[in-house]
Amino acid sequence: MIRTPAGFFSVLDATLDDEAIAHVFVRDALVLFGDTPVALPWRIYRSAGLAAARVHPIGRYAGRTHVAVALDDRYSPHGLPEGLRAANLRSWFGVLDDETLSIAMRAVQVLEWDRTHRFCGVCATPTEQVGHERAKRCPACGLVSYPRISPAMMVMVTRGRELLLGRGINFPAGRYSALAGFVEAGETVEEAVEREVREEVGIEVRDLRYFGSQSWPFPNSLMIAFRAEYADGELRPDPAELADARWFTPEALPQLPPPLSIARALIETTLADLR
Repeated sequence: MIRTPAGFFSVLDATLDDEAIAHVFVRDALVLFGDTPVALPWRIYRSAGLAAARVHPIGRYAGRTHVAVALDDRYSPHGLPEGLRAANLRSWFGVLDDETLSIAMRAVQVLEWDRTHRFCGVCATPTEQVGHERAKRCPACGLVSYPRISPAMMVMVTRGRELLLGRGINFPAGRYSALAGFVEAGETVEEAVEREVREEVGIEVRDLRYFGSQSWPFPNSLMIAFRAEYADGELRPDPAELADARWFTPEALPQLPPPLSIARALIETTLADLR
């Protein structure tokens, strides 16, 4: 489960100097040297011929400044200088160390917010960066926009020694996970858990217990995970959301989510308790 490394702190005043550790993106793909899959000082990327179009300070960690860099629009994930590789952050799971990955996950969200808030959503005036906080202000109407975070719930429902796992319609073949869904306007997260379980599989749950949370930058989610007990009803998976949903015992599990996700941590913790 990916978390911000201990000792990291956010900053707003860092600049892109040659020694700053650069988290470089072309669109939403992280750019790294294929034979050295780690974030490197900007001078290394610059010497490879890359040009920064948009830059945002991210923070400091282990005595080094970290910045998010969006490349010029002339680049594409498949049109980079020789030796460089660009891929969605999911593709770097298991390749990058957890500390680098967590900072890159923060960087891509800041860059996506910057890209999608260049103009005011009310009057279409070009926005300006606010100096003392991570925000953009419209100089015409005064609208202030902060990085968007979309809260989503996740829940591991148990019935005795059984776990309820679902297979999303877009999941890889054979993979199952805990149920999840976005929080709607006006809901508490707990209300979202009860509604999503009811809508996705047709059952009721009780005894909700908070498990933890994880930033999930695809593109800007915050996953908030719970555990819950089965209360009533028969499984009726919604075909618009799930290809399948079943009760599994710890001895007969399907393919599970990757280890870096909060979903896997939630499942593994539940399994440890059941065993």
